[in-house]
Amino acid sequence: MLGPRGAELGPGLADVATRRLLGAFATERARLERDLHDGAQQRLVALGVTLDLARLDAADDSTCAARLDTARAELTLALAELRDLVRGLDPATLADGGLPAAIEERARRSPVPVDVDLSIPEDLPSAIAATAYLVFTEALANLIRHSDAATAAIRGTRHADQLVLEVRDDGRGGADPTAGTGLSGLAERVALSGGRLRLSSPTRGPTLLRVELPVT
Repeated sequence: MLGPRGAELGPGLADVATRRLLGAFATERARLERDLHDGAQQRLVALGVTLDLARLDAADDSTCAARLDTARAELTLALAELRDLVRGLDPATLADGGLPAAIEERARRSPVPVDVDLSIPEDLPSAIAATAYLVFTEALANLIRHSDAATAAIRGTRHADQLVLEVRDDGRGGADPTAGTGLSGLAERVALSGGRLRLSSPTRGPTLLRVELPVT
């Protein structure tokens, strides 16, 4: 059972069922990507053009200009988050540069400074690389939203046939998978890949999320 102070979730379904489920996830992700790209994302881009045109009509030192600049910055952030959501399991950087490059690129955009130390190959199996990237992005999103952390760190190594990722932050701790923070769903995804997730998050921190994934 996954709990706030220490938890473990072992291998889940059989290999054949796991492959089918991962295939279904990929198909659904592709459908969502098409829908969001053709719908919400295009509307947000159009809104950005409208804001840019309105900004041209506003005096540079006016309150209106300041508010338009703030709105444009928020829209840019929203678009970036939407693209991360749409492509969260298979970002372009992951496909082009491998897992280390994808993690480093995401860490650079984090409002919480992240120290990255990775000793992992670029040519991991695609399903394992996608799961590992999901682990990092979900853990990073949780600590940004809920932990009040000042710093974070990710460590990644490969030991024989196992990929190990650890995400640590210096926040307030008390992470609870039952509180709707996404950790429960993350643990299920790790289990579907035949991996194991452990969480240590005592009150007042620090929080440590450790994931072990088989590389086969």
